[in-house]
Amino acid sequence: MPSLARRITIFAPDEIPEIVPGDDLAQVFLAAIQDVGEQPENGDIIVFAQKIVSKSESRIVALNTVAPGQKAQDLAAQTGKDPRVVELILQESSGIVRIREGLLIARHLNGWVVANAGIDLSNAGGAETAILLPKDADRSAENIAKAIAKAADCEVAVIINDSMGRAWRTGTTGTAIGAYGLAALQDRRGAVDRDGTVLQSSEIAVADEAAAAASLLMGQGSEGLPIVVIRGLDWAFGNGNASDLVRPLEQDLFR
Repeated sequence: MPSLARRITIFAPDEIPEIVPGDDLAQVFLAAIQDVGEQPENGDIIVFAQKIVSKSESRIVALNTVAPGQKAQDLAAQTGKDPRVVELILQESSGIVRIREGLLIARHLNGWVVANAGIDLSNAGGAETAILLPKDADRSAENIAKAIAKAADCEVAVIINDSMGRAWRTGTTGTAIGAYGLAALQDRRGAVDRDGTVLQSSEIAVADEAAAAASLLMGQGSEGLPIVVIRGLDWAFGNGNASDLVRPLEQDLFR
């Protein structure tokens, strides 16, 4: 592993404006990083909060436009949730995984198993407003990365970061739902450890680890730092997407 991998720099440019539909996130990032006296460099990993990506892509729904069907009304009665939100969850998911009071775990259309199909009402830009996940976060990451590369003449990777809970641990952590330009899932099987033992099952969720690191600066409340730069993970570059991190249904031992 190159020596640069032993030192990682993480910083978040401030003064990011409120994002609205149609905003060019590559240009928003370039303006913000220049304002703090920095420039993107080859090998940078730029982590964008899912919410600003969704806003830029018009993934915003006014709840007063949602008409809940009977299934949504029934699930709302079981969970105590707003039936309009439940209707959106059903529309955004391929199936409901778990139900309990106050909680709906759904398998999103992109494969992620997440509370409420990733639909969020916080920092949505107004009351009675829901933010949906990007339709294809891997494609979103690719588009942003290529736009930055073209404008700044450097090769960067991009991660779309969302906060997710975990089945066996309390609390949320940053998770990559979109990625481009790095080995999102690094397969170390066949390599050897320091004792010469061949690794049998070592696959590293590099994109998730980078997303979690970025979340330390992003926060999940009023911090207003939706873009984070990770510098020094040059060894993580490669070809991969966040979709590589979705465990196939046939390997799911906990359904």
